[in-house]
This record gives sequence, C-alpha cells and structure tokens, in this order.
Amino acid sequence: MLIGSHARPGSRRLAGALLAAALTLATTMLAAVTARAEEVVLRVGDQKGGNRSLLEIAGDAKDLPYRIEWSEFPAAAPILEALNAGALDVGYTGDLSFLTAVAAGAPIKAIGGTKSDPRTQAILVRADSPIRSAADLKGKRLAGTRGGWGQFLISATLEKAGITPSEATFAPLNPVDAKVALMAGSVDAWAVWEPYVAFATLKDEARPIADGAGLTPTITFVVASDSAIATKRAALQDFLSRLNRARLWSLDHLDAYARNTAALTKMPEDVMRAAYTAQRTRPIALDEGVVKEIQDASDRATRYGILSKTLDVGRAVDRSFAAAASN
Repeated sequence: MLIGSHARPGSRRLAGALLAAALTLATTMLAAVTARAEEVVLRVGDQKGGNRSLLEIAGDAKDLPYRIEWSEFPAAAPILEALNAGALDVGYTGDLSFLTAVAAGAPIKAIGGTKSDPRTQAILVRADSPIRSAADLKGKRLAGTRGGWGQFLISATLEKAGITPSEATFAPLNPVDAKVALMAGSVDAWAVWEPYVAFATLKDEARPIADGAGLTPTITFVVASDSAIATKRAALQDFLSRLNRARLWSLDHLDAYARNTAALTKMPEDVMRAAYTAQRTRPIALDEGVVKEIQDASDRATRYGILSKTLDVGRAVDRSFAAAASN
C-alpha cells in the first residue's frame, strides 16, 4: 500500500470545512454583486439651495431605499436639457420652462409640483419712477426673460391693461442684467420673481406696480423622464413623497429654512425670509384644476408667441403619482 493513498479522517474534515467556507464566500460575493446590480440609482438635477438642501434640513434625506446621484445646475434650463438627453431621471423647473421643453418634444412628464402665491411674480419700478400702475406702462421699455415668465407676465399685464404689444418695448434681459438696467434707468420696469422681488424691494427700494395674480399659475413642477417613470417608478414616488413632506416642514420652519438657504446661496437672510414668507410654497396634487390652470396659461403663451405650438397639457402630466395634500 502506498503511503498517503487514503486520506485520514482529520484531513477529510479540514477539506470539507475549507470547501464549505469557499462556497459561503462565493455565495456572499454573488449576493453582493447581485445587490449592487439591482440597486436603484436616481439621478437628480438640482440647483444650489434647492431640493437637496431642503430634504437634508427637513430630515427627509435619511434611510433612502435607493441611491441618489445629485447633479447641481445653475438654472432650470440645463436641468431640462439633461432630462431630454437622458442624463437625469428627475429634476424641477417652472411651469413655462417645462411647457417650452414639452413643445420641443422632450420625453418628460410632470409627476408632482408646488404652487406659490402668484403675487410673488411682479413688475417692479424704481422708487422715484412716475409709473404707478399697469396703465402707465404704455410707451415704456420693459425688461424680462425671453421665453419665460418675465415675457409672459409683461404680455399678460399689457393685455389686461388694454395696451397692445406694439405700444411698449420688450427688452429681453436676464434677472441680473435687468436689475442693473432698471437701477440705471435704461429700462422703465422689470418683470421678475422671488427672491429677486424681495431683494429689489428690501435693498433697492423698488416698487411693484403689477403682479401675477389671476395671470400666472406660479407652479414649479417635479419633472421625470419617460424612461425613469417606466423603470424607477417606486423610487420616484418615494422621492416625490419626501419632497412633499419637506416642503410642508418648511412652511412651519421658515426662519430655519431661510437661514439655511441664505448660507448656501450667499443671499441675505432677510431677503430669503421675506421671499419664503410671501411665496408660501406648498405641494399640490396634479388634479384637473391644476391641469386646466396650466392649459389656460399654455394657450396664452402660444398666443403671445412664447410657445411654438398649442399643447395638450394633460398629455404632459402623469397624474398616477400620489402627492401630499397641500396646506
């Protein structure tokens, strides 16, 4: 008999233990790889002082059942571009910017949103201006964003006052340049939104002579790509629910919310507090009333030449996502 031709019992037990350990390790590694493969990653577009900071200060960014990849953008327009390109799953934008992207064929839907007081979109003049009401805008030079709510508010305000577009001059300027132009006197009035309204009235003594009441929906949409809606619905629903909870929290903690945003954006804290107090931004459900309100605004925007074509807003809204009740 050859020595070593039969394994001893101790050796067999050791080999069995090693084999079992190897199988356990392989199973664990396979499970880990599978878990990583199945992990949902939500690619979210944000702006400084936006939804990420809101979720964090409200305590709703914890214990996520998915992973968020945040990307920060300087404005809403590039968020929409990234959604259109498939580089993001979800982001947020104002209603008119959303409609502009839909009109251009972007594969996106509104899945939720918030509404602010429409009076926080306003047309401002300098403290020493002779302009006292919308009727005084005839013959004046009016600044605002082209293709956005600045242009829309100017057009709607002139229409309401019985002034034809040819009886005033529209100066397409971004908010920073428009403010400089107003203070320098090279434009007579400026159509803008918060927190620019609060800053101009508190720091520059500007006066509002018209606002968006009855004219602008003042809705910010949470917007998702069609692809994300099809493949990441549960994560989107959870994300939207957290945003709604955080927004309701902010209404009861305006001072803390304003202080946090001011620190992030370098805006004065009193400006942010005034802006948030005036806006009273609250989550909304995308119900028939909201769809009708946006449809009316969309039809106006088409008439004003801001949108390239008439839209069916109902087709751009996914109402299957549940939203928290508004205050």
